Amino acid sequence: MKRAKLNLIVDGLLLVCMAALAGIGLLMKYVLIPGFQRWEVYGRNVELFIWTLDRHGWGRIHYVLGLVLIVLLALHIVLHWKMVVAIYQTIVPSRSARIVIAVILIVITFLNDL
Repeated sequence: MKRAKLNLIVDGLLLVCMAALAGIGLLMKYVLIPGFQRWEVYGRNVELFIWTLDRHGWGRIHYVLGLVLIVLLALHIVLHWKMVVAIYQTIVPSRSARIVIAVILIVITFLNDL
């Protein structure tokens, strides 16, 4: 498969995945509200379902789509790696400065995960 076609497919899947994540996130936030809010809105604890799925079912789909999005983003970065490196070298012309910045970003990334 040609690289341009693969890029188009990955970018299209990223768009669909992000749209689905946003839609499901809004659905869970405003329609399938958690139990304590259901008491406030409906006066009692009612069960809310859309297409036979409750808030937890949609949450599982949201989680899986999030994982798919991460994999697609990684693939997108790999496919555009030469461009990323070229832009980085243009923005930061000094090789030693590029190394220092890269190390700082890596450290921040790992410290952020703690």
